[in-house]
Amino acid sequence: MDWSAVTAEDLVDALREVDWSTPPRPVPEFFSRFTVPRSYSKWTSRLKCNLYYYRTNYFILIMFILGMGFLWKPVAILAAFMTGFSIAFLNDSFAVTFNEKVTRTVRKFSPHLAAKMRPPITPVLRGRPSSKRSIHICGRPRWVFVLFFSAVSCILWLTSCSLLTVLWALLIALFATVLHASLRTPNLKARLNTFREEFRAVWRNYSEL
Repeated sequence: MDWSAVTAEDLVDALREVDWSTPPRPVPEFFSRFTVPRSYSKWTSRLKCNLYYYRTNYFILIMFILGMGFLWKPVAILAAFMTGFSIAFLNDSFAVTFNEKVTRTVRKFSPHLAAKMRPPITPVLRGRPSSKRSIHICGRPRWVFVLFFSAVSCILWLTSCSLLTVLWALLIALFATVLHASLRTPNLKARLNTFREEFRAVWRNYSEL
């Protein structure tokens, strides 16, 4: 994949639709080789490739730094988890997987309640869905859970009185992420992984036709 031709909007869409259930990359690989990019185009291409390939590692890194920053404030730690959940629900794969696990658990105790948690049926016109199927969680649109967790996290941040601390921790976490993505030399495994993800995306779009 030519990452220099990928825009920031394309990268955000790819991170939103990609499967986040895969485990993080091994730590030795994550800290294996670092070099300085030779040009601005090389830097932007490397940055996009590493952000996509090490997405799970960066998410864990950000949450770890936030957790370390609020280790002495339990309310702030809970707020960080709420913020992480609100961001994670924006990812299609995470939202669908979370909905399936919750529905499967509820079905063991109350099949009737689990039936009500099913997403609405998308109308079909001429053998094809009339519109792109929206993501539902527990029978409700995804944005309901995003707004709920975002509101709860904002209330907890205000209650813990640590907004300045979270800003500093977030800036440090983002700086560490960008620094690693800028200096980590993409290996052959990362490039092959992007080709595999491209094939999955093309096959998924072909199967929906």
